[in-house]
Amino acid sequence: MAAPLIETCHVACCANRTPHVVSWSRGGTIAFGTCNSVALYDPQERRVVALLNGHTGRVNTVRWIHRQDCALESHLVSGGSDNRLIVWEAKNGKFIQSVECKGHTGPVCAVDAIYVEDSKILLASTASDSTVRLWLCSETKEAECLHTLSFGSGFMMDVSLALLPGSRGGELLLASCSQDCLIRVWRLCAKSGTDTRAEDDHTIIKMKEDVFEVKETDMSLVFAVSLETVLAGHENWVYGIHWQPPFNKDGELQQPLSLLSASMDKTMILWAPEEGSGVWVEQVRVGEVGGNTLGFYGCQMSPDGSMIMAHAFHGALHLWCKDQDNEGEWRPGVVISGHFNALQDLSWDPEGEFILSVGSDKTTRLFTPWRKQDTKQETWHEISRPQIHGYDMQCLAMVGRFQFVSGADEKVLRVFQAPRNFVENFANISGTSREKLLASSDSANLPEGASTPALGLSNKAVFQGDLVPKNSEEKEQFSSVSDQYQESYFHSLIMTEPPPEDHLLQNTLWPEVQKLYGHGFEMFCLASDSARTVVASACKVSLIRSRPEIILQSRS
Repeated sequence: MAAPLIETCHVACCANRTPHVVSWSRGGTIAFGTCNSVALYDPQERRVVALLNGHTGRVNTVRWIHRQDCALESHLVSGGSDNRLIVWEAKNGKFIQSVECKGHTGPVCAVDAIYVEDSKILLASTASDSTVRLWLCSETKEAECLHTLSFGSGFMMDVSLALLPGSRGGELLLASCSQDCLIRVWRLCAKSGTDTRAEDDHTIIKMKEDVFEVKETDMSLVFAVSLETVLAGHENWVYGIHWQPPFNKDGELQQPLSLLSASMDKTMILWAPEEGSGVWVEQVRVGEVGGNTLGFYGCQMSPDGSMIMAHAFHGALHLWCKDQDNEGEWRPGVVISGHFNALQDLSWDPEGEFILSVGSDKTTRLFTPWRKQDTKQETWHEISRPQIHGYDMQCLAMVGRFQFVSGADEKVLRVFQAPRNFVENFANISGTSREKLLASSDSANLPEGASTPALGLSNKAVFQGDLVPKNSEEKEQFSSVSDQYQESYFHSLIMTEPPPEDHLLQNTLWPEVQKLYGHGFEMFCLASDSARTVVASACKVSLIRSRPEIILQSRS
């Protein structure tokens, strides 16, 4: 009898907390580091198509090796906290480990690569050992360290490889960003011998140029670097920039002059020179204002420029797509999500329609299939984040159709029940009958949603009456000090597709309906019986006990 075929249905993951960990290929595949692996994500199919496992430490940087003719990439390079670089090569539709570069004595933080002599790969990498190393990977799958640049106690944040203008064509533009909230664009061009002569006093005003010379065996080339422009628009550190990729059009290679930037102010900006004046201006700004999250670590643009993506401090991917119906408008897109720290426990719901998971990132997440009405496509997505806690989550157990108990690094078990807004959105996204779900969950007594009070750990139920805005006179009269601070950030929204990250954080909490006490130490295990009327929990052992403490609690 043949063994049953088992295949991956869904991978839930997020990007690691480093600036250079996401890269978009010309073929449309997004590669990003997640824990010790490299995930290959297809934004059109909305699923992870492969996981590349080879690093023994966290993956800190990922780069596709682009070809000059914009052909599909066949190589990918990654660097990690295991001090190694790995070059991955496409073979028969799969990526396998091809070359390994060892030599850094600290975690690799940035890498870039180009093709030389058509088949060889030139790598540049920087690590926390304060060195930049150049590697040459040959056809024999061997890597040679060509040169090592040491910067003493300095720490190199990024590295980029490009061919000098004299070798293949015109001028070269280089963009750099910094914690001074500014972006600088530099122009590098080749100069002839007559251009290097001293200018007289009647020469027009020009930008200051830094000139350097590259000597070869039989000739020398002179290059000049000048500041093209300074882009000011972000209000916090700028961590990521990305040029719009080149593409082939009518047999000619074209690259629009467009630059994408991402900042810790939680916004991305698309910059381009203004027609006529040539002055660089802001074309598009996307992102979120306010909220309780930190900003963006990096950004990438799709090959055709129709999608832009940023990854945030907590690993979440943020995708925006150009609206084809409304020119110039951008809207949030559906993208993969997952825990950004160790996953500790998970449980199916009684009907087997969704999964709940808890992790050391202090969150409880709910995943279910998204069944699009216009197509037969079915993909899994996170549609709710019922609990965002102040302690690392350790365990959970389902005790009803839309009810669960969770335990964290504290002495209390917390019981949560789904609000009306979640049940309605779950029905829309999963394709389940809304009337059937509401009938099975006592919809008459359900709150609309939930919110977390300031400095609190318990999700507070928000009912329909709480959503009515107060008038201006009532806002000026506070009955207590606590009334001066708005506790409810929940907004009832009807969703027909999986929500973006900012909506998950703010509008998908479940209200806490009960606390279960009894343990004297942090809990680590939780289970319910088959009837889901009794919950058993276990906590860490004390110094004077010989075995862990177990408590049974029944539903009253």
